[in-house]
Parts: sequence; structure tokens; C-alpha cells
Amino acid sequence: MIERHAPGFGSSVIARRILTPADLESRNANLVGGSLNGGTASLDQQLIFRPIPGFGRAETAIKGLYLASASAHPGGSVHGACGMNAARAALAHARIRR
Repeated sequence: MIERHAPGFGSSVIARRILTPADLESRNANLVGGSLNGGTASLDQQLIFRPIPGFGRAETAIKGLYLASASAHPGGSVHGACGMNAARAALAHARIRR
């Protein structure tokens, strides 16, 4: 498919690496079973319920500590929303304290 849209691409590939779920988990503890969702996609761990009901925000009870991992709202994936939420919360709190 790529070759059809980018002729010559295949001949430019010099190597490839395949990582299994076990390989991913051994490199990053958040990737339980290789899952980008922290090991679960169950309804009770989505959106505002993550990590537990009532704590679906980046802020924590510890001043200056924000959740930004796959275990934070809205859940893990490759989109970076967890980190973005934590960064926005930290920046908002920094503006409020000035």
C-alpha cells in the first residue's frame, strides 16, 4: 500500500523492529500487557472515572503534583491528552498564584 503511494519507499527501508506486548511492558511499566490504556479499557476506567471516581482531574491533593500518565483522565493512548491536561492545570494554577 505504501509503495503504491510512495514508489521506492520499500527499497529505502534498511531495518525493522517488532515489539511484542511483553517487550513494551518491559520498557514501560504503564504499558501493562503492552496496552496503551494502562491495562484496561473497561467503562469504569474511562474519562472522569480515571484513576478513581471523584479524581478525574489532573490536580491531586498534593500541591504542585499533577497526574499525566496513562492512568490519568482521559486514559492512555498516543494522543498525549493526559500530559496536556496536567500541563494546562499546572499553568492555570501558576497564573492564579501570581
